[in-house]
Amino acid sequence: MASGGKPIHPWERAMNKRDFRFVTDFNQDELWTVLQLAAEMKDDPTRFRSCLSGKSMAMINEKKSLRTKVTFEAGIQQLGGFSIYLTNHDINLGKREPAKDIARNLSRWVDIIVARVFEQATIMELAEYASIPVINALSDEGHPCQAVADIFTIWDGLRKRGRLNGFHLVYIGDGNNVCNSLILICGLLGLNITVSAPHGYEPAAHILDRGRELAGRSGGAVMFERDPRKAVAGADAIYTDVWTSMGQEEETAQRLQDFQHYQVNEDLVALAPKKAAIMHCLPAHRGEEATDAVLESPNSIIFDQAENRLHAQKAIMKFLVEAK
Repeated sequence: MASGGKPIHPWERAMNKRDFRFVTDFNQDELWTVLQLAAEMKDDPTRFRSCLSGKSMAMINEKKSLRTKVTFEAGIQQLGGFSIYLTNHDINLGKREPAKDIARNLSRWVDIIVARVFEQATIMELAEYASIPVINALSDEGHPCQAVADIFTIWDGLRKRGRLNGFHLVYIGDGNNVCNSLILICGLLGLNITVSAPHGYEPAAHILDRGRELAGRSGGAVMFERDPRKAVAGADAIYTDVWTSMGQEEETAQRLQDFQHYQVNEDLVALAPKKAAIMHCLPAHRGEEATDAVLESPNSIIFDQAENRLHAQKAIMKFLVEAK
């Protein structure tokens, strides 16, 4: 009830809720809170097994999924809540009814909306009209949950060293949604990131500009280097992703040609420091963006990244549900 006894409409409650549409929906301190929470959840999962007791999550999935579906569904259950999974076959998002109507319906029934969609505009519409937290589980413009899991993976291996300032992450390949989120989170947290991509596949200028603006405050650096051989010099980690994402299949032949000199293979890795970790958000097209030998090498931490999606997303859900 409002102070004068007037009922609070769900639309008014929406003004107080938090969303995770982009990495930059969290500030630096909030990201560190989420990373610390993810570490605590990983170290002692039983401590949090009822923190979201009775809470429900609706998961909207326009794209096929392994890691996103399993880690969010297992995650909410491990926190004491439960999941309702909705495919496009179930709701036909934006066609059977608009995203704004779906958002307002789900807001009356559940506590969190997680959406893995084709277009960022869908995330924005869901967040605008929902009175509950909306989490971007992937869109064409960003993959913020993956970025949090990736930085947690790096930091989890460096916990005794404390903060991440000075860590050099090198991203090789398409300047896509994953790359966008990595640029922004590195800028926020003070890491150095170098992106290397062929002509026409660079990250958007506004993403690079925003990343550099954030890095200027945090002590990090956002750089671009066309030549991947030069980019990996001094790398603490080398990150790649598929050259052709879902929805781009008609471009496959052209992309295979354009990216042929950007494969993360043994020759490229040999130009980096021996300690450089190998990262990939998965699924991998082995033999395309990275060779099987590199992905299976002792320096590969790709399955640590996959595991840490679980811990990072649990932390994000708890943070958003409890945010005021």
